[in-house]
Amino acid sequence: MKVTAAIEEFLDYVQVERGLSATTLKNYRRWLEHLQLWLKQKGPGDIEIKDLRSDVIWKYRLYLAGRPRANKPGALSRTSQRYFLIALRTMLRYLTKRGVAVLGPEQIDLPKPAPRQIKFLDDRSVERLLAAPKVETRQGLRDRALCEVMFSTGLRVSELSGLDRDRVNVSDGEFSVTGKGGRTRVVFLSEEARQWLTKYLKARKDDGKALFVTARGKPGSRRWAKRLSIRAIQDLIKHYCRLAGITLPASPHTLRHSFATDLLSHGADLRSVQELLGHKNVATTQIYTHLTNPQLRDVHRRFHRGGR
Repeated sequence: MKVTAAIEEFLDYVQVERGLSATTLKNYRRWLEHLQLWLKQKGPGDIEIKDLRSDVIWKYRLYLAGRPRANKPGALSRTSQRYFLIALRTMLRYLTKRGVAVLGPEQIDLPKPAPRQIKFLDDRSVERLLAAPKVETRQGLRDRALCEVMFSTGLRVSELSGLDRDRVNVSDGEFSVTGKGGRTRVVFLSEEARQWLTKYLKARKDDGKALFVTARGKPGSRRWAKRLSIRAIQDLIKHYCRLAGITLPASPHTLRHSFATDLLSHGADLRSVQELLGHKNVATTQIYTHLTNPQLRDVHRRFHRGGR
């Protein structure tokens, strides 16, 4: 079996048997097709999968470590390198279970991940961001509702973009969303989010399916009711951060981080925040704890320079 054929078989497997999301499947394809392209252009060609040995993988790793990113100087980050290699290890693990003679997945070492830097907005910055849209306009009303929903629920940007009107129970202030790995969780709307979402939906003049739609063209037109894309949401968050005078490079994920730190800093327990964020492992949620531990400020105040 050639490497190209093995990749296609593996991608068919993860799509049918594992039920991965379209985004995850797209990423697996991109990461593995990158290996395929390297083999043809820089490596030994489309070799047999059994010949994908440690020395070939090492050359590929050297390539990843020195490969410039598109439109950006320098090599791929260690995090990006890990994604390429994790995809390869997952494919080899699948082939091993099938009884195909391949390199053992455990023989592929992963680069040590860089320390994760969490960017979040403090309370004042969040309030400035939420107040930035001009709600007198239909676009501003939509954007205020969108920002309020994001901060109230901690949704990922893909989850927010994919929301449909009939799935969001505004009156009850809670609804379910399916996130990474097909895991479904319940999220909640704050009173402010409910109020602004209600105003926005009352102002809608279309019967579009999506919760958040473009606000261009004439009400009732197809362009007016087009679902707001992930990229559009990312751009509008950056836009309102600039309007609010927020210098931190912010994104929709910054609001998700802000949601988590807000809960933990006000006394929420870690397990509950894990559930609200839809994290599979609590270890993922623990990255926020050192940012929100109220005891650290007290320790610094009491003991730094002898408490003077």
